[in-house]
Amino acid sequence: MAKRKDIEKQSWKPGNILSPVPAVLVSCGGTRGWKPNLITIAWAGNVCSEPPLLSISVRPERYSHGIIETTREFVVNVPSLRQAKAVDWCGVVSGRSEDKFAGAGLTPAAALKVQCPIVLECPLNIECRVRESLELGSHTMFVAEVVAVQVSSVLMDAKGALHLEKGGLLAFAHGRYFALGRCIGHFGFSVQKRKKRTRPPIRVKTVAKMGRLRKKAAGKARES
Repeated sequence: MAKRKDIEKQSWKPGNILSPVPAVLVSCGGTRGWKPNLITIAWAGNVCSEPPLLSISVRPERYSHGIIETTREFVVNVPSLRQAKAVDWCGVVSGRSEDKFAGAGLTPAAALKVQCPIVLECPLNIECRVRESLELGSHTMFVAEVVAVQVSSVLMDAKGALHLEKGGLLAFAHGRYFALGRCIGHFGFSVQKRKKRTRPPIRVKTVAKMGRLRKKAAGKARES
């Protein structure tokens, strides 16, 4: 296989370099004697469409790990740029000693299907019930079913279509937060056929004018 000489590569040791990933606020607690809590998670993602499943990975020593292990439910709150500072703060302080909702200036609100609260300010709230937990090493992966979704009305158009680009969402890459950029296409745009441009019909006046111009040009040619 031929190699392009203008592209250079370096070999790195194996590690968690997959980027970008979402930076989400996971809410839990508020039931079974646990106070409401928040944890910032970057190891989160969709794992199945039917049924809708997603996963989050949490270190066992984190305060939220015990809450989720006991209650078997949580909410993935997808933040916007406005919550960026709160997202970072909730990732560096412990819920054992802090009321994270109060400290981050966020509002707990009722969920539709689970007992733990959602974060009202986040544009997207995904309510989940744990199906299974996998002890993988440094982290426990909680695989959960999506049982309800709440979306801020400002992300919907008059036809009910969702426009996440209006949410000003966050991304996380190699220890840094980024704002998502503009939309460059939709799924399948690379194979979509371009619509043929149809030329507007030539009006009668235009045809007559073109005829006069041809006669005028022919007359000048004879004179020369």
